Amino acid sequence: MKKKIGISFSEANFHNYWNWFTPEDLGEEIELVELSFEKNNTEDITACDGFVLTGGIDVVPAIYGGAEEYPHKPDEFLPERDEFEGKIYAHAQTAKIPLLGICRGMQYVNILEGGSVLEDNGEAANQLHKKGTEDKVHEVSIDKQSLLHTITGLTKGSVNSAHHQSVKPDQLGDNLMVSAYSNTPDRTIEGLEFKDKTGKAFMLCVQWHPERMKEKEQNPLSQKIKEQFIKEVKDHK
Repeated sequence: MKKKIGISFSEANFHNYWNWFTPEDLGEEIELVELSFEKNNTEDITACDGFVLTGGIDVVPAIYGGAEEYPHKPDEFLPERDEFEGKIYAHAQTAKIPLLGICRGMQYVNILEGGSVLEDNGEAANQLHKKGTEDKVHEVSIDKQSLLHTITGLTKGSVNSAHHQSVKPDQLGDNLMVSAYSNTPDRTIEGLEFKDKTGKAFMLCVQWHPERMKEKEQNPLSQKIKEQFIKEVKDHK
């Protein structure tokens, strides 16, 4: 029986996440499953051996105690998406299933673990991080003691950026540690993982978009992350 990677459906560029996993990556051993809040196919969650929580619309502020009004707030939220992805994350932790969180996915993991996010990073930071016609690009610094460093072998690297919210540095979720910061004046949190990994499944969260980097096959901050995630899925019992 094939292993299954469940990718949470996003209203924004879902195809990029799906296409990131090539036929060569998947081989005969793995298949992809769309986990969609629109279809509410919760029964497919328990069949998966790995999860990708994707980017997209802001999380409903009430979930993390945020302000109702703020700059760049979406016209409408998707509370049903928040609820559905909450179920994915809860199952991942209970069943110890590997999980990769990307952009909103990382922010939501922090929220689900009791942390918070900045409703908006502010105009100065938005010039460096918020998407215009193309993703912004900047450098990151990576903690030498982190899983992210072990996987990529890097202490610095270049990433793409397209977000106006970020993890609040003074409100990290339970048992989470920062694995990377942006090398920009705002020092945005760019990576999260479990601090104490004892008894935990693989979990890596990044603020950038490895699935759509311009040179993703050459950049370890995309390719090595994907390779390690696939290995973890294959090893999942």
